[in-house]
Amino acid sequence: MESAGSGTSRSLPLRKPCLVLTVGLVLAAVAGCSSGSSSDASNGWNSGGSSTATAAASGAGNDLQTDYQNTVKAVLPSVVQITAGESLGSGIVYDKTGDIVTNAHVIGSGRSFKVTLADSSATLDATLVYSYPTSDLAVIKLTNPPSDIRPAVFADTSKVEVGQIVLAMGNPLGLESSVTQGIVSAVGRTVSEPATADSPGVTIPNMVQTSAAINPGNSGGALVNLADQVVGINTLAATSGTDSGAQAPGIGFAIPASAVVSLADQMIKDGKVTNSGRAALGITSRTVLTSGGDTETGAGVVSVTSGGPAAKGGIQAGDVITKLGGTTIVSSNELSEVLAGLQPGLQVQVTYLRDGATRTANVTLGTLAAS
Repeated sequence: MESAGSGTSRSLPLRKPCLVLTVGLVLAAVAGCSSGSSSDASNGWNSGGSSTATAAASGAGNDLQTDYQNTVKAVLPSVVQITAGESLGSGIVYDKTGDIVTNAHVIGSGRSFKVTLADSSATLDATLVYSYPTSDLAVIKLTNPPSDIRPAVFADTSKVEVGQIVLAMGNPLGLESSVTQGIVSAVGRTVSEPATADSPGVTIPNMVQTSAAINPGNSGGALVNLADQVVGINTLAATSGTDSGAQAPGIGFAIPASAVVSLADQMIKDGKVTNSGRAALGITSRTVLTSGGDTETGAGVVSVTSGGPAAKGGIQAGDVITKLGGTTIVSSNELSEVLAGLQPGLQVQVTYLRDGATRTANVTLGTLAAS
């Protein structure tokens, strides 16, 4: 695949720079739309009031354009391009010592990388600090960071609201330092990534949904508000769910800044994640199907962690979990999604099948294994 830069062109094999989430979309066609009416036209562009309104709108538009440009100037220098073997993605400068946060699926199993800063064509060497695929986050560190390196500022995710204007910054399709714009479409999304060679197909809670375009190569880049703050790390885009697997326009997801900061601080300080902050039952599971193999019926327990929450509640390998709290569970993936929305220490009732009989257990949730 070719990528075009300023005055240069090059070919970069994009092996796994961005994940896509397959969803089912319903498309509705709207016919017979019209704009305005004859009475509207009589009071339109030729009236003095309309001219004043147009001028005011133009001024507001110029102010917004200036806000966009100022945010790009402030934040884009903190967004880098990461080359990991044959994979190309993005990252965000985290601190003055050269730590960079990105997606775990961007770096894969690599331990050394090439990093290109937004204002430079020269590449810098970087090495792995820690990768945490469970939350699809990783930190790498520049071997010799420049003295003028510019860390990004991360937002308080609790203050991110639907409708806020955001810009997605990164290197889509190898096009360095690209910017797209949109809004925050939703917050608090729990999203399950597809399993790939570089991602185990994990479930991530509290993601920020955005209409800003996220394309291959944007993964690990910054989703930014107009206060020049990173509200999330661009991670994956949705696809239509059709046989073509075409990307669904305007549906992308970013890991929230609060999770990024919490986990990155642990990786940098301790060289690992010491507290994931996520609930767990202490089991491994798989989806159980009906005898015909066409209907999901529950999350089958494959193994139980000794001394873990499920074990303490009497749950055993071979049991099939059908309900967690008040939520019906029909698959292993659904169990993961429900757990992602709960907190460690919460007591929940687990309903399960054993030898065809329905049983229940009160279980105090533990913490998802950190490493």
